[in-house]
Amino acid sequence: MNFEGRTVLITGAAGQLGQAVVAAFAAQGARLALVDRQTAGLKAGFGGKPDIALIDADLLDGPQVAAAVAAATTRFGRIHVLCHLAGGFRMGEAVHQTSAATWDFLFDLNARSFVNIGRELVPHMLDNGGGRIVAVGAYAARQGTANMGAYIASKSSLIRLVESMSAELKSQHINVNCVLPTIIDTPANRASMPDADPAAWVAPQALAEVILFLASDAARAVHGAALPVTGLS
Repeated sequence: MNFEGRTVLITGAAGQLGQAVVAAFAAQGARLALVDRQTAGLKAGFGGKPDIALIDADLLDGPQVAAAVAAATTRFGRIHVLCHLAGGFRMGEAVHQTSAATWDFLFDLNARSFVNIGRELVPHMLDNGGGRIVAVGAYAARQGTANMGAYIASKSSLIRLVESMSAELKSQHINVNCVLPTIIDTPANRASMPDADPAAWVAPQALAEVILFLASDAARAVHGAALPVTGLS
């Protein structure tokens, strides 16, 4: 899984999972285009390095997404891999009580952002002979759960988009897959669930390794997969 000479564009790179994914690809020699609205947090750890570009962009804004991809290709040339980590979580409302704001928030972050980045990056991959796309779904999206309807629906939509895109692109040498983690062990999740056992959760580094695999040549025969990552390693 050597990524020397390859460029990986990572959305949502400033989060805990993003930082783990950045570190995993950097350790394998990848050039990195890191896209987030919170680039200030990335500068301390990754700023100023010749093989890393920090790109501030709102993935819900079409012109900003286009500008982000243009900046990455201008800096590095070809983009070989897209890791779409950006997303959001919100729960607590019953389906019949779900507000329009919650619905829009979750579908924007979990589905529309993927469509927006794909709209700009897939044509580039097609023009350059192929690529790899890995998105982050959610294990919870496999079935409905009380008070999580909008979140589950939005992540389920992401999985169906991945499957559809894979069916459209696999014959053109583009692999499209997603991972379905359970709860990720982050400081924010520990703070919100102080009585839970984080040993049963998914470590960001472990999830990053699975993403690295799906982005590698070792997964060249994997198309349209929604791979559960459930922790307890």
